[in-house]
Amino acid sequence: DLVIDTSHMRTAALRARLNAAFSELTEQQLLDVNVFSFGFKHGAPLDADLVMDVRFLPNPYYEPQLRSLTGLDKPVSDFVLYRPETEEFQEKWRALLDCVMPGYVAEGKQQLAIAVGCTGGQHRSVALAESTADYLKAKGYRVSIAHRDLSLAEGADASARSGAAAGR
Repeated sequence: DLVIDTSHMRTAALRARLNAAFSELTEQQLLDVNVFSFGFKHGAPLDADLVMDVRFLPNPYYEPQLRSLTGLDKPVSDFVLYRPETEEFQEKWRALLDCVMPGYVAEGKQQLAIAVGCTGGQHRSVALAESTADYLKAKGYRVSIAHRDLSLAEGADASARSGAAAGR
């Protein structure tokens, strides 16, 4: 039996005490982190706790051989991730995450949504959302990843290609 006097206890402290007594997960693992990419041209997310705008990075869309690919494809991911400006950004982005994530855990937050956005949600945001998710997983967080607008970007490009082909 466990008796807890909650008379002067905050909700977060009670949650932490119960988790410590009955869960095998660490406090860090109890935070459900959802990292997702999106395109600003499809609207900014309303449900994100953290939003990172990566439109300042060079855009693979303007490279003809990369335009039809996505940030899930190695050529695009390499184009985005292995540039000096992206490497500097990621170092600072990860330092920010290292600063804020323990605070969310300490506050007893159960869900955290991290959104990474670029113009269309196809290239830069996808590659950087994947990289962010991998980083947080390596730090011991439970992370899921999604790409909100990836199908919209692919669908728009496919429609444009089929429309151009029909016009020939």
